[in-house]
Amino acid sequence: MPGGSQSEREDKVSMELTEEIIQSMEVGMAFRDYNGRISSMDFHKASNYLVTASDDESIRLYDVSTATCLKTINSKKYGVDLVCFTSHPTTVIYSSKNGWDESLRLLSLHDNKYLRYFKGHHDRVVSLSLCSRKEFFISGSLDRTVLLWDQRAEKCQGLLRVQGRPAIAYDEQGLVFAIAFGGHVRMFDARKYEKGPFDIFSIGGDLSDANVVKFSNDGRLMLVTTMDGHIHVLDSFRGTLLFTYNVKPVSSDSTLEASFSPEGMFVISGSGDGSVYAWSVRTGKEVASWMSSEVEPPVIKWTPGSLMFVTGSSELSFWIPDLSKLGSYVGSK
Repeated sequence: MPGGSQSEREDKVSMELTEEIIQSMEVGMAFRDYNGRISSMDFHKASNYLVTASDDESIRLYDVSTATCLKTINSKKYGVDLVCFTSHPTTVIYSSKNGWDESLRLLSLHDNKYLRYFKGHHDRVVSLSLCSRKEFFISGSLDRTVLLWDQRAEKCQGLLRVQGRPAIAYDEQGLVFAIAFGGHVRMFDARKYEKGPFDIFSIGGDLSDANVVKFSNDGRLMLVTTMDGHIHVLDSFRGTLLFTYNVKPVSSDSTLEASFSPEGMFVISGSGDGSVYAWSVRTGKEVASWMSSEVEPPVIKWTPGSLMFVTGSSELSFWIPDLSKLGSYVGSK
């Protein structure tokens, strides 16, 4: 009955994310037409677009609201590893995966044109983050540098040296960025980064390679994942280590990714054995887990402002609540 499905949709939108809803989540739709693993994905903050990069040397643009693939662009010459949206919903910055050209590229997906090349790194780029406030972005590489860029200029605007594999991220406001390596997170003022970090936080003696660092939407929390399979959640103002969640370790050429839910109450993560986990930030306990036939960690991101998360492995999967498991919600208005 059409009326029923409408009220179901409204219920879905009005639901607050709870442990029960997370436990009910399952794959609602999957794209299985990839010929290689998905290495990276990103949501555009102000539209319904999702972009993926994969080992089959393709960049794909999706409309999440209609679950359709709008465009596939091949990057055969350079390969593609990490991809991020700019403020424009059809323009991305991506890193290559060919071992000989470590330039970053500004690409228009609309007409498949390169708008700019950013040359500066001498080894694989392993972390990429765009500033929400201006046209700035930062990149971290195995060459042990973090470079600061302006999208309008080919040369980097600043360079920070690190002692290890760097994981980097801007906060949601674009005022602060974090660089994680060597068991610590260094906090920088984006406007005065050349003065060095204004704070340094410890992640509990975990010296294995940092994989990703992320801020919650409200900026109060941050997470750091490491190669040894640890997901550390910190208070991003005080630097207090709140919880450490443990999953299977990942290999040096994989990335352990984790993501905060939109309101920052839950963390979802991959694992070295391909599984997916959900954790409560309030209690520090595991809320749900989903086993997988995959043997590498998926990339994983929560959809902005939505009761859905997405994983990328050898296929792209959209995870949504199964409302039939939540009888008490349907028709509860």
